[in-house]
Amino acid sequence: MPDIVIAFFALGLLAGLVKSDLKVPLPVYEILTILLMLSIGIKGGLVLNDPDLNINYLSLIAVTLIGVVVPLLVYPVLRYVVRLDQINAVSITAHYGSVSAGTFAVAWALADSAGLTIAPETTLYLVLLELPAIILALAYYQKMNPSKGVTHSMRDVWIEALTSRGVLLLVGGLLIGWAYGPVGLAPIEGTVIGGFKTLLALFLLEMGLTTAQVFRPVPWQHWRLMCFAAAAPFALAWLGVGVGVMLELPNGSLFILAALTASASYIAAPAAIRAGIKEADLGLAMLASLGVTFPVNVLLHLPWLVAQFSTT
Repeated sequence: MPDIVIAFFALGLLAGLVKSDLKVPLPVYEILTILLMLSIGIKGGLVLNDPDLNINYLSLIAVTLIGVVVPLLVYPVLRYVVRLDQINAVSITAHYGSVSAGTFAVAWALADSAGLTIAPETTLYLVLLELPAIILALAYYQKMNPSKGVTHSMRDVWIEALTSRGVLLLVGGLLIGWAYGPVGLAPIEGTVIGGFKTLLALFLLEMGLTTAQVFRPVPWQHWRLMCFAAAAPFALAWLGVGVGVMLELPNGSLFILAALTASASYIAAPAAIRAGIKEADLGLAMLASLGVTFPVNVLLHLPWLVAQFSTT
């Protein structure tokens, strides 16, 4: 049987496809997102609270470099195989170079359920991978289109990226968990720590509903992009696996890194691209990242991948 949180995504997807009136109210979804990001950050902070902890700083540098390498691999495929115009190729490159917080949460839950060892610095992978591709894509677009430029300076883009909700919640939760430790966090442990899977299950229910909306109707004219989005997770995951093996990461961290490199952003990247490249068609980016890659990862790729790491 798949993990229970995946069943909630499947339920939401089914409800959306049959046009049920089931929905998660927007305020509830916002609260779920906030609590989920805080929970991930605090979990990492609690581990960092250990005074005898040794952090693998080399792994953090290597993970950051992945955020630079992925766009260099993805852009030519989008431009010359998928045959997108330059603007949308840059836009979707930013989405696939950046990562999905939702996929990260699912991967963490699967690794935890499988009893895989997760290194203390693993929470930082999400923060480190979320930013480089967005910055690189916007800088590339600005260089290739000097007459158009981006609507914000690169300094503004950096500030917007670093102060985004996801980054602030993750880093803030990390610092809170590190500063207060298990004793200080005891009053909220039941909700923020113990309730992690419940929060994730409800979040994925909404993600299933949202994914179904992307395919009403099915945009068959973008079949090349949909094929790319379905195949990308299986190809890009190997980059994370390769780097993780070289760094000798524990199986849990190795799996989570592979899941992140296999993912595509549908929160941070759209916000940055909307602000920086007005001409980009964000509908295409959401079709690929949320409509295809996210469900492929959650329903197929991650359950298969975690099973491989659980047997090694």
